[in-house]
Amino acid sequence: MKRQRLPWLTLILLSLAGVASADAPHPRLSSQQCQFTTNYDLRIADDGVWLERETGAPREVHIHDGAIAIDQRTQDISADDARRLRRMEAMTRDLVPAVANIAREAVDIAFDALGGVVQIMTDSKAKARDVERVRKQAMAQIDASLGKGRWDQKQFDETFEANVERAAEDMAGTLTRSVLWAAFTGRASEIERRADAMEKDLDARMEVRSRKLEAQAQSLCDQVTALHDVQQQLDLRYQGQPLQLLVPKPADDKDDGARVAANPK
Repeated sequence: MKRQRLPWLTLILLSLAGVASADAPHPRLSSQQCQFTTNYDLRIADDGVWLERETGAPREVHIHDGAIAIDQRTQDISADDARRLRRMEAMTRDLVPAVANIAREAVDIAFDALGGVVQIMTDSKAKARDVERVRKQAMAQIDASLGKGRWDQKQFDETFEANVERAAEDMAGTLTRSVLWAAFTGRASEIERRADAMEKDLDARMEVRSRKLEAQAQSLCDQVTALHDVQQQLDLRYQGQPLQLLVPKPADDKDDGARVAANPK
């Protein structure tokens, strides 16, 4: 082969798993993006915005129509805070579908890239169906959670990423075997011809979509920052301290950079 394809394949697969690299799309869903983090799970319902966690205090915060209850106790607030809380609820309701859309597009970009690699390496319809099967599973997980107004930290910071990573590792093993078998049987030139025909177009399409997604993610981060600003304006105090549902990430937290941001709070 004139050029080594395996490193490029590895970059695509690692990006699918959410691992950082320099020049591939990096979809990742995390509660620690946009320079902010939260310890709460989020649930959007007809009766308001619910923030809940298993440990720490407060355990539950419920915001709806200018009112707030902390651990099931309605708080006395000013008229100004009532307006701020209505704005926070509206902003959060707008953020969640935006996050869901970004999550879907990030997964689509990664799986489209993976599908392109599969076509180059195997030219196999069966392998292409495997890619689509895993894509549908990832999309179903997004639709069943973010798509329904729920953000579960454990699910997205651990379970979702682990599931996609396992799928990527399985596909990487299959494709690596295909590459080695092609080299062993003298079919490397066939893969090279398919790659030459597809790679430039695939790279261009992925670049355009990734840049668009980065812009969407930045807009989302601007909304998250605005939500945090409104929170900081609250006169309400919990145990004598400002209520901190959304907080800046610690300065030493390096989980940022090129990865696609997705944070609904």
